[in-house]
Amino acid sequence: MNREKTATEANDIMLVRGSHGRGRAKVTHAVVVIFLEFFAWGLLTTPMLTVLHETFPQHTFLMNGLVHGVKGFLSFLSAPLIGALSDIWGRKSFLLMTVFFTCAPIPFMRISPWWYFALISVSGIFAVTFSVIFAYVADITEEHERSTAYGLVSATFAASLVTSPAIGAYLSSQYGDSLVVLVATVISVLDIAFVFFVVPESLPDKMRLTSWGFPISWEQADPFSSLRRVGKDTTVLLICVTVFLSYLPEAGQYSSFFLYLKQVIEFSPAAIAAFIAMVGILSIVAQTLFLSVLMRTIGNKNTVLLGLGFQLFQLAWYGFGSEPWMMWAAGTVAAMSSITFPAVSALVSHSASPDQQGVAQGMITGIRGLCNGLGPALYGFIFFLFNVELNDIPPVAGRPTQRTEKAMIPGPPFLFGACAVLFALLVAVFIPDSHRMGDAKTCAARKSSSTSAAHTQSASPLATPTSDAEDIEPLLQDSSM
Repeated sequence: MNREKTATEANDIMLVRGSHGRGRAKVTHAVVVIFLEFFAWGLLTTPMLTVLHETFPQHTFLMNGLVHGVKGFLSFLSAPLIGALSDIWGRKSFLLMTVFFTCAPIPFMRISPWWYFALISVSGIFAVTFSVIFAYVADITEEHERSTAYGLVSATFAASLVTSPAIGAYLSSQYGDSLVVLVATVISVLDIAFVFFVVPESLPDKMRLTSWGFPISWEQADPFSSLRRVGKDTTVLLICVTVFLSYLPEAGQYSSFFLYLKQVIEFSPAAIAAFIAMVGILSIVAQTLFLSVLMRTIGNKNTVLLGLGFQLFQLAWYGFGSEPWMMWAAGTVAAMSSITFPAVSALVSHSASPDQQGVAQGMITGIRGLCNGLGPALYGFIFFLFNVELNDIPPVAGRPTQRTEKAMIPGPPFLFGACAVLFALLVAVFIPDSHRMGDAKTCAARKSSSTSAAHTQSASPLATPTSDAEDIEPLLQDSSM
């Protein structure tokens, strides 16, 4: 039975690779799409802070948290639906949609800042590119290759930020923000054109719906239904709690860390650009070289635990560190912590069936989207509570910069993040490893093979057979079987 299933999946992959005149679906396509999208946004790092401060001169970072909060909440609402629909209608059309709407606000930065921030908020409905990309990668890779492929995609995100902020800052200082916005817009258009003309479909034809009927149940795509479903499956519950507790401080850190380096630690712009480049390069090495080695040697779950340990260490170092050399040292640890998310994505992918990769990745991406909204607002509020000034106020000409008296805890939000990651680490200890998940799926397959055809059609593809018909079917296989 297992051999027939494996042969069928192999034939589906061959159909995908052979049914497109433009070429086979490859991980390279996903890598290029991610690189171009985030390179374009990386260019806008410096202009974004300027426009944000000019548009909201009062409570700048609180408004930044509000804008990203709306975007994150909309992403949380839409990610499961888009993921589920991509399981039915194919990845390419939804990949085109997510890239287009994610990049749509860029030209409005110079046209109308108010429209720019409004579009950023609304774009959260479709800003789930990672969800579709990970499902795309799952379609075209074998299970044992998936963690390496996810690491490559995540490393590409880091690679896009190695040089783009420094390039954007240089162009802004030499030629103005308008040129930076123009270059970012051109790169975004190239990304959209690449998806439309070059990227092939990854989902097999026979797994896609040919008519626009009613392909999914709203129970399957409703994000709150997914959260209710989490409580019925211990594996999903543990993974989702781990993702939330670990990514919440990461999202907040990303929104304010570079300005924190400049204002509190007194990094120069050149030092900040060098810091971004160093962390980006080390993240690429960690997610390509070390990730694959760790997955083969210590396993998926232990790789997640190791990544969380690195994240805990670097956040605590950022929280207590007050000297530049401490930030550089903690940055190397931060690069190693970047292995966590691709390892978690691989863990989710191994637990989901081939035709439900979009649903599984969509729910994880939705939680990350929620953190992208809560994290910046939370960090800004904690900075405000502890009277850490984050306004980018230039020093008075002819007066040397005076460092404020050092606090015992220079970065309170980072220490809060370390506490959250500590809880994430404790939760992740109880996540079943891949072998027990595999045993659960085998057991579920054996049980499902003995049921009637009518029951098979009425059950969710990811659900395990239960004795209680009123129970909500779990998203992933129950590891307790």
